[in-house]
Amino acid sequence: MIEIDEAYVDSAAPNAAAIKNGRGLVLKGKLVQLHKSEEDDLLFGECKGSGKSNYQTSCDFSQPDKPVFRCSCPSRQFPCKHGLGLLYAYAQGKTFTVADVPEDLTAKRDKAAQRVEKKKVEAEKPRTVNKAALGKKIKAQLGGLDLLEKLTHDLVRTGMANTTVKTASQIEEQAKQLGNAYLPGAQAALLNYTKLFTGEDGRFDNETDPTQREAIYSEALDQLSRLHAIIRKGRTYLETRLQDPELAPETDTAIAAWLGHAWQLRELADAGLVEKDAELVQLAFNSYDDVARKEFVDTGIWINLASGKIEITQNFRPYKAAKHIRSEDSFFEVAQIAELYVYPGSVNPRIRWDAMRQRPLKPADLAAMRKLAHADFPKLIKEVKGNLKGPLADKCPVYLVQYAKLGMIDDQLVIEDKKGERLVLADSTVMEEPASCYLLGLLPPALHKNQLMAVRFHQDLDHGLLRIKPLSVVTDDSIVRLTL
Repeated sequence: MIEIDEAYVDSAAPNAAAIKNGRGLVLKGKLVQLHKSEEDDLLFGECKGSGKSNYQTSCDFSQPDKPVFRCSCPSRQFPCKHGLGLLYAYAQGKTFTVADVPEDLTAKRDKAAQRVEKKKVEAEKPRTVNKAALGKKIKAQLGGLDLLEKLTHDLVRTGMANTTVKTASQIEEQAKQLGNAYLPGAQAALLNYTKLFTGEDGRFDNETDPTQREAIYSEALDQLSRLHAIIRKGRTYLETRLQDPELAPETDTAIAAWLGHAWQLRELADAGLVEKDAELVQLAFNSYDDVARKEFVDTGIWINLASGKIEITQNFRPYKAAKHIRSEDSFFEVAQIAELYVYPGSVNPRIRWDAMRQRPLKPADLAAMRKLAHADFPKLIKEVKGNLKGPLADKCPVYLVQYAKLGMIDDQLVIEDKKGERLVLADSTVMEEPASCYLLGLLPPALHKNQLMAVRFHQDLDHGLLRIKPLSVVTDDSIVRLTL
């Protein structure tokens, strides 16, 4: 039995326009000949278009966690508006009669099944390493780290106060060589430093107010420390791999990702970084333009209902290929994942999956989250500070906390735990997420006490103080999101 609702169809759509168009087909009665297979794992039918012949569209649920959409229309979107219309019609209770599956569709399903079987066989084959190619790549990366070290030393000698349009532009131009040396992660880290000296338009400005420059110096110093750590740890890591080409990428730390290693799902599985039958709930979502990496990034923040760990999904859409890559969106149900792949990392590791099913979010899920939230603020602060000591650590980790009170103390917005210990809320000036603190004043009074809050920690480097930015409030029956 195929069980889907309109929220499921919304999440399957490639963009908002496709949702609107798919719903419009149902409203206008464009869908005809609505059928389903006798096995109840396939929806198929016809949709009136602008031509003489109707489009043949279908949705195959033979693999429920990885449905296959097909349509005879020329659209390059999957699912197209006709496939979405078919799903909306089913979700809205339109009548689907049982019918024989057309021969051409049966042939396509058979071929798809054969491809799945072939993929399984390929996955079981032992991997071979091209030692010569790997050795050449590692030597190029080591050369790239030498360049990064030189550029970093140049930045230190120049001094932050003397960084000008000319010097920063020269550094950015030379940083392009790091991409050619297979070090996109290190390249992005260097560009994150130079971007601190740009205006909102992304351009360098010699006329930046001195007070504004002072505000970024502490962040710039932290970025230089990170670059130094990438050089030191990266060189040790690469030299070790050069001596043993069979050595797998390191999984105890995230240094491989910092250098730019693109983890494959099979690599993560071989390293044992896979969790079976996971259930996740999204706490927050945000899309932003990463100027340093020249790509759009869709970031989802999730809580694992089994472990309570906060995990991150990231969908990268490079400028040049953005229109060909489906953007992610907010997700409001429970994601059921048979195989959850977890990237190396500590506090908020990145996660991915190949297939997913979903079910409605229930009060029991929210109650489970309450048991998993951090309720002891001093203990949590100690944990956060311990993690922040690492130069390559995530400087803005996310946690789910339980608060007894939310309100103003003097001129500061704070939350308190049951013992009266406080955390101060403030919008971070370095995060890509939109401001959210002001939205807390719009919450109903009932949410000012005994609720959960997903928060992003950030450190006031000038004063050595921790602050938190609110991302969402979790109640007994809903999740109130504060970022988009």
